Amino acid sequence: MRPAHPTEQAVGMDHYVSDTDGVGGRLREDDEHFRVRELERFDTEPVDASMDAYPHLVFRATLQGWDTNDFASRVSDALGISRERVNWAGTKDKYAVTTQLFSVYGADPADIPDINGAEIEVLGRAGRNLEFGDLAGNAFELVVSDPDRPDNAAAITDELHAFGGLEDQGSDEATSIGVPNFFGQQRFGSRRPVTHEVGLAIARGDWEGAVMAYLGNPTDAEPESTQEARAFVEETRDWQEALERVPHRLRYERSMIHALAEYDGEPGPDEFRTALERVPSNLQRLFVHAAQSYAFNLMLSKRLERGLPFDRPVDGDVVCFSDTDAPEGLELPDPDRLQRVDERRVDSVTRHCERGRAFVTAPLVGTETELADGEQGEIERAVLDDLGLEPADFDLPGEFHSTGTRRAILLRTDLSLETDPLTLSFALPKGSYATVVSREYLKVDPVDLG
Repeated sequence: MRPAHPTEQAVGMDHYVSDTDGVGGRLREDDEHFRVRELERFDTEPVDASMDAYPHLVFRATLQGWDTNDFASRVSDALGISRERVNWAGTKDKYAVTTQLFSVYGADPADIPDINGAEIEVLGRAGRNLEFGDLAGNAFELVVSDPDRPDNAAAITDELHAFGGLEDQGSDEATSIGVPNFFGQQRFGSRRPVTHEVGLAIARGDWEGAVMAYLGNPTDAEPESTQEARAFVEETRDWQEALERVPHRLRYERSMIHALAEYDGEPGPDEFRTALERVPSNLQRLFVHAAQSYAFNLMLSKRLERGLPFDRPVDGDVVCFSDTDAPEGLELPDPDRLQRVDERRVDSVTRHCERGRAFVTAPLVGTETELADGEQGEIERAVLDDLGLEPADFDLPGEFHSTGTRRAILLRTDLSLETDPLTLSFALPKGSYATVVSREYLKVDPVDLG
């Protein structure tokens, strides 16, 4: 176990679990070097099924150079329909080659337009639209550009294999590996990781601190004009002048500043909360989720430091069981099926963990969270104490409210390693991050992980 990059430590990922030097290099040198394919979990009827019963047309699109939202808007514009009639299962990045599902209400196959940068395959009809999360996971194929030590990949694989507590599957093409199921850098902002700071302030009831964490905090990764604007806001709280200085591309920041500039007087907690509520509801939720994710990452780091296993429980742990409908070859923990492990159950639950039927968890803390017992409980309470939080703090208004859940602490997958060019191929359940696998191999600044 070795210290992680400082930028990763800032979001709670304090360690790598592999000791071998990273291969170096970078990801996403080219869009084709980062491929993502959804592992689908959505049933469709034949295309010629009755539109009255199955009004949603479902198609698979392989996209290059398209952000998911922008592509959906392009489809709706071409069809002359509301953007709300186009839905998808998962949001994907523009700078990659992605394969994902979409549904369109009230469309015929012949209606689907030809779009540059998109290969479209109509699959069938469905009685409801796709919803976010209607997928089992994602399969990744990542090419590492200009690695410094490509031969180290094999040794790193062996170390991750051991960390996952996995037996050799007897294949030269794929080896099972395990890594801590951290939330990746993207959860917090790849170039400006502040969303968790906003969320922590919200949970503490510090609405002014939450707004200033988002408006201020200039970083070297931003253009100089943006850094200067953020510094001005921090130093002056002159909201009218800030509207002249903050670039128009920072539309969420400007929405907050507009709300504060409209207030005649010194803004108080209610006004700062109103400013936060000016941003889209999904961003409001993200603030709180990022705070929960930061605490979760810290709990995993502390468990690593104590030398506690990730692949099996100890007395006091809380485990969840697997989703019985998981696709073959993909482990899908079900956080709704929980069991507290006492000393009598450790051996029996360990056997379930060895077979991929149970998973040790840590909390994404919310109002309904019950903390673990034993050493893991000590870790959970210590992290929350250090952050000045408790479950009741998430009894928040509107979109900021969260009941919490639990999440598996170990991420296991079969990894295929190719050497020319160095390529990592693996599949992950939804909600897990490819970067938490690739970071162990490259051990570079997170910016180079894409």
